[in-house]
Amino acid sequence: MCRTPWTGWTFLTCLFFLCLLLSSNAQSHNHDHQTDHVVDAKTVSSKKLQKTTKTKVQAKVKEKAKIKAKAKTKPNTKKVVDHHKPKEEHGEFANFAQWKEVADFIDFMVTKHGYDKAELTSIMSKVRYVDTSVQLIKPAALGRLKNWQAYRARFVEPIRIDAGVNFWNTYADALSRAEAQYGVPAEIIVGIIGVETVYGRNTGNFRVLDAITTLAFDYPDTPTRLARMTFFKKELENTFLFIRDSGIDPFSLKGSYAGAIGWPQFMPGSIRRFAVDFDGDGKIDLQNSPVDAIGSVANFLVQHGWKRDESIVFPAITTNLTPENELKLLTMQGAKAVFTINELQENGIQLRDSQARSDFPTAMLLGLIDLQNGLDPNEYWLGTSNFFSITQYNRSYFYAMSVIDLGHAVRIASQR
Repeated sequence: MCRTPWTGWTFLTCLFFLCLLLSSNAQSHNHDHQTDHVVDAKTVSSKKLQKTTKTKVQAKVKEKAKIKAKAKTKPNTKKVVDHHKPKEEHGEFANFAQWKEVADFIDFMVTKHGYDKAELTSIMSKVRYVDTSVQLIKPAALGRLKNWQAYRARFVEPIRIDAGVNFWNTYADALSRAEAQYGVPAEIIVGIIGVETVYGRNTGNFRVLDAITTLAFDYPDTPTRLARMTFFKKELENTFLFIRDSGIDPFSLKGSYAGAIGWPQFMPGSIRRFAVDFDGDGKIDLQNSPVDAIGSVANFLVQHGWKRDESIVFPAITTNLTPENELKLLTMQGAKAVFTINELQENGIQLRDSQARSDFPTAMLLGLIDLQNGLDPNEYWLGTSNFFSITQYNRSYFYAMSVIDLGHAVRIASQR
C-alpha cells in the first residue's frame, strides 16, 4: 500500500479546512437561530393579537347578551307601546288601588256618592304617581328676598301683552257681555287669564287625576301637610264628581302639576261651584272654550266679593309706619279690606295722591298691600274688597297686582 507521507504542510492544510468547516457550521447555526427567534416573535405577536381580538369580541358578545337579558327581565308593562299616550305624559305606576288610604277613599265615594266600587278601583289602578307634582308643590327655599319688580317683570312683558291684545280683540263681545252681567272690568278678566296661562298657551299637560291623587295621598313633608292633603282629597272627590256629571273620560282632564284646569286654571272644586256655560253650548268646558273661561272668571270674582264700579287699589305712602304697626295691620286684616282711611293714617300710612285724600270716602274699607322689593324699599298700596277678591284666586299680593298691571297694560296697548 502506498501511503502519502504525513508532512507538516499536509497537517496545516487539513487543519485549515477543518476550521473553515466549523466556521461554516457555526454561521449556519447562528442564522438558523436568528430565523427561529424572528419566527417565534411573529408567532407570539400574532397569538397576542388573536387573543386581544378574541377578548374584545367576547366582551361585545357578553355586553349584547346582558342587554338582551335585561330587556327580557323588564316588566311587560314597560315594553308595551301605547300609541294613544302623549309623549309629554308624566308619572309612573304606583298601584294606588292597593294603598290603604286610597281604599278608604274609594269606600267613602261608594258610600257617599253611590260609586261602583269595582269601577272606581279600576280607575285608581291606572292612576300614576307624579313625583314632579310633589317637588313643584314644595315651598320656596327660605332666605331668598321677595322682589315685586322681578315678579312683575315675568308677567307684564311684551309677549304676554301682545297675546292679551289679540285675545281681547278676538273675544271682545264675550268680555263686554261678562262686564255688563257681572260688573267685572274686561281688563281684570284679561289680566287673570293672561297671568294664568298666557291666554290658553300654557294650560298644563299633567293628567289631573294623577296630579291630585299624588298630592292627596303623598303630599311632601311640610308644616301644612295634613291640611293640604285634606284639601287635595276634597279636590279628588270633586274631580270624580265633575267627571261623572260631565260624562267625560276620567283621564282626559289635563292641567297643571297641582291639578288646575283649562284657560283660567280652575281646580275641580271651583269648576263645580263657579264655572259657567258662557258660550251657551250646554256644557262647561274650560279646556277648550275661552268664552266659558271669561264668564267663569267673572263669576268667581263676584262670588268672592267683587263689587261693581268700586275701585281696586290706590297708591300709598308711609309717614311714620313702624315695623310693629305694619305687622299689626297685616295680621289684623288677613285677606280682607277692614280698615278705614282714618285708621290707616293713624298707623302711619296714607294715600299718595294729596287730592284724593281730601274727598276720599271715609266709610270705604281698605287693606294694606306691602310689596317687598328685595333690598330696595317696599312699595305700598291700599286695596279695596275688589283687590282681595282677586287674592282668592291666588293668595298672593304679587299675583293680584300683576293681574291688575297686566290687564291695564293690555287695555292701553289695545287702544293704540
